[in-house]
Amino acid sequence: MKKSKKNKQHRFSRAAEKHRSTVQKPADAVSQAKADPAEVEHFVKRIRTFLVKENGRPLRAKDLMSKCRGRGKHAFQRALLQMQQSGEIAVRHNGYVLSAAVGMIRGSLTSLHRTYGFAQPEDGGTPIFIPGRDLKGAMPGDLLLLQPMGMSSRGDSPEAAVVTVIHAAAAQAAGMFVEESGELRFLPDTLCRQTLSITNPGESNAAAGDKVIVTIVYRGQRHSEHKVRIDAVLGSSDSAFACSKAIVAVSGAPMVFAQGAIEAADALFAAGISEDECAGRLDLRQSTVPIFTIDGADTKDIDDAISIERTEDGYRLGVHIADVSHYVRPDSLLDENAFARGTSVYYADAVIPMLPKSLSNGICSLFADTDRLALSALMELNAQGEILSYRFEKTIIHSCLQGVYREVNAIFDGTAQDDIEAKYAKVKPSLLILRELLAQRLSARKRRGAPSLETEESAFRINKDGICEDIFARTRAEAEELIEECMLLANEAAAKFARSRQLPFVYRVHEQPPEEKVQRLAEALDQLGIAHKELYNPSPAEYSAILASVAEHPLKSVVHQLVLRAMAKACYDIEPLGHFGLALKDYAHFTSPIRRYPDLMVHRMISTVLTGERQANVLDQVRKAAEQSSLTELRAQQIERQCEDCYRAEYMQQHLGEELEGVISGLTEFGIYVMLPNTVEGMIALDDLPNDEYAYDGFFSLTALRSGTRYTLGQTLRVQCVRADVSSGHIDFALVS
Repeated sequence: MKKSKKNKQHRFSRAAEKHRSTVQKPADAVSQAKADPAEVEHFVKRIRTFLVKENGRPLRAKDLMSKCRGRGKHAFQRALLQMQQSGEIAVRHNGYVLSAAVGMIRGSLTSLHRTYGFAQPEDGGTPIFIPGRDLKGAMPGDLLLLQPMGMSSRGDSPEAAVVTVIHAAAAQAAGMFVEESGELRFLPDTLCRQTLSITNPGESNAAAGDKVIVTIVYRGQRHSEHKVRIDAVLGSSDSAFACSKAIVAVSGAPMVFAQGAIEAADALFAAGISEDECAGRLDLRQSTVPIFTIDGADTKDIDDAISIERTEDGYRLGVHIADVSHYVRPDSLLDENAFARGTSVYYADAVIPMLPKSLSNGICSLFADTDRLALSALMELNAQGEILSYRFEKTIIHSCLQGVYREVNAIFDGTAQDDIEAKYAKVKPSLLILRELLAQRLSARKRRGAPSLETEESAFRINKDGICEDIFARTRAEAEELIEECMLLANEAAAKFARSRQLPFVYRVHEQPPEEKVQRLAEALDQLGIAHKELYNPSPAEYSAILASVAEHPLKSVVHQLVLRAMAKACYDIEPLGHFGLALKDYAHFTSPIRRYPDLMVHRMISTVLTGERQANVLDQVRKAAEQSSLTELRAQQIERQCEDCYRAEYMQQHLGEELEGVISGLTEFGIYVMLPNTVEGMIALDDLPNDEYAYDGFFSLTALRSGTRYTLGQTLRVQCVRADVSSGHIDFALVS
């Protein structure tokens, strides 16, 4: 019989297993019993007092009651129940303990997969990994009491077990109808592998194979015990379009703007720009230096324009950003809707915008030959492309050209046709200066020691029927890079502006890598034989040196992946904690207020200085914006990843049985992940490998113990696509001999 072995100790010892708490479900009689609130509060205080004295040692209920010496059994039981439901106390070893005394914490479940979930601690910090066996039926949005269990087996995140669900959120789930023994049941996408009972199977017109949305109407102690009610039927589960709708529907991301917000946006668009709005602004419409935009060919929410000229000391760069804060005012319905969304979500060829189209694709979009209000970062740079000075101005601009990345790249590489050359004639001198600046900026980035990581991103071609007909690796050429560098400069200037004035602000922060991740990276590099300095509290330059050392190495992609995993997650914060990945002390997001709420808040704070306008409760607003933006960013990333997995599976359904070549992109104790050149990733399950016993080293290799065959990250394999399940987004490969 084939087995998977690990050359390491099981992640939990027996002692650790005993450390787990279990959910005690009070009897209905207790929950229904009447009790004097004053007596209940008396017992709460007494229970708290005695458990504090025990300092984490469990006390049985009868011993607690004896110590409390109060009257009223029902009041005592109600107090226990109330404290347990709030998460203040928990059951351990058949007794009660104060949760905090044994290191338990509170957190909300933010994502759920079939075999694991992630929770966000209530007081912030790194997301916590929860194995499937320890989820206890928890659903996204639930407030949980968690028992920390050290680091996960991958070593890249803390791990915990659910003690109890403190507050159960109204939970929806996506999946499909299946038929089992003549009965229609619900097969969830992420909750569990088992089908669930449906309370209203006859109320919808769904058939086996349909994608559906359900509400959990009964909670069991395990996900497989939940019962569901069908809410919506979205179409065939073989349609990536239908499956994406389901993913978005259960993500918690708002899909519909309030009618009042739409009406407000429409009114702003219809009103246009008045002379009063232009008063007091720096008028750049007649500037001798051309202002223009460069974006993707299909971009409709154009929020940044640029201008550049040479100076005696270097360059004068203008980054002109749509003045969204002029239109979206604090505490307005538009603002409430934008805050709830936090960010626009992009997947395949679809977008869920942060702002109504009348704003995002209308009055705030910097179209060519159109007057637009902007907030401009005007920077003086030295010959090396570094900031000498900067100022921010409320402006009115008139872009002279709506440029396209591929056309600009054609000009740079000399392949542009005459019509393209003619289109860009008036801005070509500016483009050549930008190209020169790009070279200086890349050199400056290298001097700072910023790691230059290479990651794979997918681009999708969707046909008129909404079906994915092609996938390819998204490329970045000079035009994309030069715009990115201009945006980085403006973002850095915005953060400098705020820190120098001690403004309440939303910073984009990327902290020092966690010690556990650094240690794991060092161990992996040692096993790969990649020379490196001792990694203790590493600097960006040390990470950059590792990447430089493998520039021509066969394992280059593997090392890039390892270094990426050995970094902290970027987020938003009210403190200027710096950006490790960019090797910058000052950094914020300023350049995309159409699609990111933190940028909108940054604009507001800069505008308060420029206009003198005061806002109430600014620090509280900024703190809430930072917290919400970090959470909604994670939600958007999950939506994008899951939806794109469905489109990849839909594409691969058209290539079943084909033999393809790819590289090993991931290894686990249960199989091998292989990525194709077009970024599609599938898995070879352990059971589908040649019959043997396999040992996984926990890093990057899986070895057949009898044959000695070794599979390692970065290794090229020939595979056949044997299954592509659109509903789950899973793609299965088989090894070709």
